[in-house]
Amino acid sequence: MDSQNRVQWVYSSRNNQELAERYDQWAKDYDHDLEQDFEWLGPQRAAEVFTKYVAKGSRILDAGAGTGLVGQFLLENGYSQIVAMDMSGGMLEEARTKNVYQDFHQMVMGERLGFQTDSFDAVISVGVLTVGHAPASSLDELVRITRPGGFIVFSLRPDVYESAGFKEKQAELEALGTWNLSEESEKFQPLPKGEPEVLHQVWVYQVSR
Repeated sequence: MDSQNRVQWVYSSRNNQELAERYDQWAKDYDHDLEQDFEWLGPQRAAEVFTKYVAKGSRILDAGAGTGLVGQFLLENGYSQIVAMDMSGGMLEEARTKNVYQDFHQMVMGERLGFQTDSFDAVISVGVLTVGHAPASSLDELVRITRPGGFIVFSLRPDVYESAGFKEKQAELEALGTWNLSEESEKFQPLPKGEPEVLHQVWVYQVSR
């Protein structure tokens, strides 16, 4: 299966179990495919935005860490207290080989996360809030586990923002005084080689509950 078809195969998963199993199967080839066939820029762009808001000594959750590409960029930028979380055990095994993370947790975005309230100074989530993946309700748990004053940074496709309930959920959390918008980036191509038609934005919120 070529990389283009593999991405669509993952996106077409019918439930979280199937999604995790397909990522398990893709894990060993994931980094190569994303770099060679797609020129995946999402982790780098999100990390660049992240550094503007989050102090170097912060305890960080990489939510949907995958093989650890985001963690690598954070480490290069001076962050060392990073925890990985992903639904796929296979992807987490690949992330372990990068020697970036302090701890690893297999959990599912959209379900209650097994972290105490206010566990992290910041959360970053890249490429996870997308078609057939984590729902808008995932944001509630990310807010819960981030301390007041901490930051949540995530990438999001504009079409998914409009159609999958994120627009409403993000506005609801702001109206409730749960978080405040710090930055909404310009739209950019995260996959310029493989899927140039796909756009992402990076959103930054500061938790204020």
